[in-house]
Amino acid sequence: MELSNRQQAIIKIVKANQPISGTKIADQLHLSRATLRNDFAILTMTGILDARPKVGYFYVGQEVMPLLTDELYQETVGQLMVPPLLIPQTTTINEAVTQLFMHDVGSLYVTDEQSGLLGVLSRKDLLRATINTTNTQTTPVAMIMTRMPNITTTTEDTTVLHAGQRLIAHQVDSLPVVAIDGITVIGKITKSIIMRYFIEAGLHYQS
Repeated sequence: MELSNRQQAIIKIVKANQPISGTKIADQLHLSRATLRNDFAILTMTGILDARPKVGYFYVGQEVMPLLTDELYQETVGQLMVPPLLIPQTTTINEAVTQLFMHDVGSLYVTDEQSGLLGVLSRKDLLRATINTTNTQTTPVAMIMTRMPNITTTTEDTTVLHAGQRLIAHQVDSLPVVAIDGITVIGKITKSIIMRYFIEAGLHYQS
C-alpha cells in the first residue's frame, strides 16, 4: 500500500511531536481535523500510528499491513482453483448422481474428449431429473444439462473479488475455470473455496 503525501506528512509530524492531538496535527497542515479523519483511520488501522484518548497520536513504527483491497481481493482464481470433475455427455443420470456423491462435489462439468466445456450439472439439476425422468439408468446427462453458451465461466487471471461477484450475480455455487480459448476446462472455483480463503487470511492477520 502506498501512502499519500498527506499521510506521510502526518507521520512526520507525529514522529517529531508525539504524543500529539489530531487537532494540533491538523493545525500544522492548515487543514481541519474532519478533513484528516480518513487519513487517521488508515494510519491507525494499518498499525503505523496508535491513538490514546486524551493523549493523542504516537508513532508505532510497524510495517504497513496491506489493506484487503490491495492484497486479499487481488488474489487470482488460478491460485485458488481446484481440479474439476469432468464427465462425458454420454454419462447416464444415475452414473452422474453416483459421481456427484462419491466425490462430494456440488456440480459436474460435461466435456468433450478434449475437455471442451459442453454443459454443467448441479445437484438441483440431478435431483430434478431423478424425479421427473422415467428411466435414469439410460438417459444421458446431455438431455438435462445446462448447455453452452448459457454457462457462466471465469479464467485463472480473474481476481477472487470478481469471481465472487460473478457467483453471487448468477446465483451459482461454482464456476468452471476455462483456458484462454474460452472452452477448455482447467479448474473450478466455488463459494466455499473463496469463503475459506478469506477466513484463513483473516485469522492469519489476527495472529
